[in-house]
Amino acid sequence: MSALSGAARLAGVMGWPVAHSLSPRLHGYWLEHYKIDGAYIPMPVRPEDFEVALKALPKLGFAGVNLTVPHKEAALVLADTADDLARRLGAANTLIFKADGHIEAHNTDGYGFIENLRDREPGLKVDTAPAVVIGAGGSARAVVAALADAGAPEIRVVNRTRERADVLKRDIGGPVTVLDWEHRTEALDGAGLLVNTTTQGLRGQPALELSLDALPKDARVTDLNYAPLDTPLLVEAKARGYRTIDGLGMLLHQARPGFIAWFGVEPRIDDALRHHVLAGLTT
Repeated sequence: MSALSGAARLAGVMGWPVAHSLSPRLHGYWLEHYKIDGAYIPMPVRPEDFEVALKALPKLGFAGVNLTVPHKEAALVLADTADDLARRLGAANTLIFKADGHIEAHNTDGYGFIENLRDREPGLKVDTAPAVVIGAGGSARAVVAALADAGAPEIRVVNRTRERADVLKRDIGGPVTVLDWEHRTEALDGAGLLVNTTTQGLRGQPALELSLDALPKDARVTDLNYAPLDTPLLVEAKARGYRTIDGLGMLLHQARPGFIAWFGVEPRIDDALRHHVLAGLTT
């Protein structure tokens, strides 16, 4: 890393814990690549200390921060203003600090999801066929909102707990259809996109138990998980001949708006970046 000057721009990520975050590795790569006088710092902050820590950062010269669990909801409450998506999702993952201390809250997860689809599958049109979203947590909410905003004609949400999916539909709105878990196979009929937002199927987690028999052969399959990059769902989908999209790109793309705001450079996402970030999973 280049030596910092007294005018260095500062940003970081706040979470509890935060040691697992790949964001410092990602932003650190861009800072080095573009020879920017700045730093991106991991900040482990306990929930009970979050408000005091957050409000101190603009006074310390920070340009902004990313948020990870468990601070995304609290950050939205503490911000002075918030974009429409952050308000709809009830959570912020990116904060921008203005010179006067004003805190702007943004949620870039949906942007990251859509941009990853466009990057990896440029010909994919999400507005021509139904999409199926497995799960109803925070990531699923961002995906559903992004798909609705992109013109998806129908978004079928399937979750083990029906009530959570019903809450998602109520909060996000749009062309959302909630199906019971036992109907997850039928939900794939006629779909153009299948999105897994759960950790089911990963090591130490319950199996996803999702048959792809009803999924049209021209559909795309994506999994938000990227550790491993080829999840069990993607492995099976590839074996059946489906085009697949891994979840790493969502992480990379959601980071771009914050980096632009904090450091004034629009960063590229390429294979060198992907390989650098992936190496962080094994170190």
